Amino acid sequence: QVQLVESGGGLVQAGGSLRLTCTASGRISGNVAQAWYRQAGGKERELVASIRGGGITDYADSVTGRFSISRDKTFKSTFLQMNNLRPEDTAVYSCSMVIRGAQYWGQGTQVTVAS
Repeated sequence: QVQLVESGGGLVQAGGSLRLTCTASGRISGNVAQAWYRQAGGKERELVASIRGGGITDYADSVTGRFSISRDKTFKSTFLQMNNLRPEDTAVYSCSMVIRGAQYWGQGTQVTVAS
């Protein structure tokens, strides 16, 4: 069983930065893909950024150029560097990991951007 725990959320002023961390425990091996999602109040969950084999990354158009996803060599830590934050980035951010076809989720961390 794999467990994911997010950290690093909080309250920040518009234009500020935050770095989210997703820490995984359990057996992690083989093809691993990680992603960050977010869900704002009353809206559907959206994919923010993802990283997969070879370090290939993808980003939502709304965060391209401002956010950066990365992971460590063990694949047990996934990061989301968020710069130039905007009030519309306010949401609960959750990390996800896909290992051998099984998808795991963290509980989420709140990010609030004040204008």
